[in-house]
Amino acid sequence: MKRQPRIEDYAAIGNGRSAALVSKQGAIDWLCWPRFDSPSVFAALLDTDSGGTWRLGPAEPARAARRYLAESNVLSTRFDTPRGKGRLIDLMPVMDEEAKRHELVAEHELARYFECELGELDVELLFQPRPGYGRAPVKLKKLGALGWRLEHGASLYTLRCDLPLEPSDDGTCLRGRVKLRQGQRVHCLLSWDDEAPAVLRPLEQYVPLAVARSVSWWRRWAARCTYDGPYRAQVVRSLLALKLMSFAPSGAIVAAPTTSLPEVPGGDQNWDYRFCWLRDASLTVTALHDLGYADEAAAFMSWLLHTTALTQPELLVLYDVYGKEPVGEQELEHLDGYRGARPVRVQNGAARQLQLDVYGEVVDAVTRLVRRGHALDRDARKLLAGIGGYVCDHWRRPDQGIWEHRRPPVRHTHSLLACWAAAERLLELHALGALPRIDVKRLVVERDAMSHALRTRGWNHRLGSYTEVLDGETVDASLLQMSWYGFEPASHPRQRGTFERIHERLEHGNGLIKRWEGAPDGAFGICGFWAVQQLAEGSGTYREAEERFERLLAHANDVGLFAEEIDTNTHRALGNFPQAYTHVGLIQAALALEKRRASDGERRAAAGGDATASQRPKKPVPAGARPGDGAA
Repeated sequence: MKRQPRIEDYAAIGNGRSAALVSKQGAIDWLCWPRFDSPSVFAALLDTDSGGTWRLGPAEPARAARRYLAESNVLSTRFDTPRGKGRLIDLMPVMDEEAKRHELVAEHELARYFECELGELDVELLFQPRPGYGRAPVKLKKLGALGWRLEHGASLYTLRCDLPLEPSDDGTCLRGRVKLRQGQRVHCLLSWDDEAPAVLRPLEQYVPLAVARSVSWWRRWAARCTYDGPYRAQVVRSLLALKLMSFAPSGAIVAAPTTSLPEVPGGDQNWDYRFCWLRDASLTVTALHDLGYADEAAAFMSWLLHTTALTQPELLVLYDVYGKEPVGEQELEHLDGYRGARPVRVQNGAARQLQLDVYGEVVDAVTRLVRRGHALDRDARKLLAGIGGYVCDHWRRPDQGIWEHRRPPVRHTHSLLACWAAAERLLELHALGALPRIDVKRLVVERDAMSHALRTRGWNHRLGSYTEVLDGETVDASLLQMSWYGFEPASHPRQRGTFERIHERLEHGNGLIKRWEGAPDGAFGICGFWAVQQLAEGSGTYREAEERFERLLAHANDVGLFAEEIDTNTHRALGNFPQAYTHVGLIQAALALEKRRASDGERRAAAGGDATASQRPKKPVPAGARPGDGAA
């Protein structure tokens, strides 16, 4: 069995409906169609023998270097061999709605082309589809000039390529090889259609057009970003990653486009993240709105109201992209798993856990939108009033908490904090006139009771810190959110003390922070960025926050993407990839740094001083570049 590339050796492409992972060697090892949580077409990421792959690249060993074109999700990989140099372009084409109205397009497409830029290259293709997580029978059919076809249930896959292809003896894969000289290209287009005639475009003309049009579409979208600080490249790349994980037809935002990439190398902490967690999505929407993407925020609000209509005031932890509860968690025993990490899971059993922090995160996100002028309709007001009653009734219950522990529920301090935030924000919405009909008296009583419990049972005088659980002796990284919700200012001695205990017990160098004491050797990506945010908001100096931020940026892969976790020993990526939560944390930290820099500048200006070198804007660091590596 061939060993899979490292997680960080992949890059993501997508179109707002699904996403694919492409390795540095030009292999598409993960693709689910027609949507994020559909069964895979290619899954060599989880099993190199039976998962399926599609490779296009040099036939001989080559050095690879890659980047995204401009501010887009169109991937460019350059290969350098002793005989020549070439470039591979990968994308899922996107276009504006006006173009869609005037053109026939396939429901889903994945386009690729390889161009020889210097000398000559032997280029080879391996097309090995394995629908249904590798369990469906495969029989590729030749259609002459119309390419090759694969039928799986109601799905019709059509591959066209101007490279001559030959089927294997059993008809389950295709291979091709051609010599390219400078300026010559090979074009490929894979399309998916559902119970309808396939839409087949002129290949040589359409693929370059799709590239140009897609780059233009992504660049226009990225240009709406209102952040223009020294880390714009990283912020925009994070925005583009989040957009990749947004399901355009409904407004849902998935946590990651993959399943079962392990949190522990070779271990069993392997979960399906191709769903919309209300927690992650709420924070994502806040980040998008803070950077000028009001349309995406409004789309999520519409999705949220539609999704929760049948369960209000109760909220599930996660939903599928159309707002339905995922079916029961399953294990795919026929797949070997990423580098032997088993089981491979699809669906997610956390959907029915009680995680009380979800209520606070949803209400907080809605409140932040209202502060910026978003109006609440009758359905939204009904949802929020129901949440208020639910939180008042249930905040004393033990739950599984933000980290979704699969163990008996306990009283998590962070969950209580989020319930307090829900009550506090609902009262704010009432004061703003946005939520006139709520039980104000009860919310005030329960909010004050929550505050008392946090300050008496959530605080440990001996440790000088808030604790992971009420009356506890351990800390966890979610306590860094005390200042995010406004319960404890970052500059307050209690919050500074909490930061120090987290630093002592959970930090493992380079700004890497684990989720809780005794957690495996994986630092959770967003936790490090929470620490940057707290330092920037008052627990430390601007210099301390900025230096920590830049150390964290060094853990992005070569195209600026982050996984869920970082191995504290090897500094390799762990967990599902790319991870929305980590990129949200990066954006929040960058915004906090910019706010602190501006406020420090105002204070210095008022005092008649000048900015120090560490507080002046730096030359932007390209996304994916390591600080100090000389990249420009």
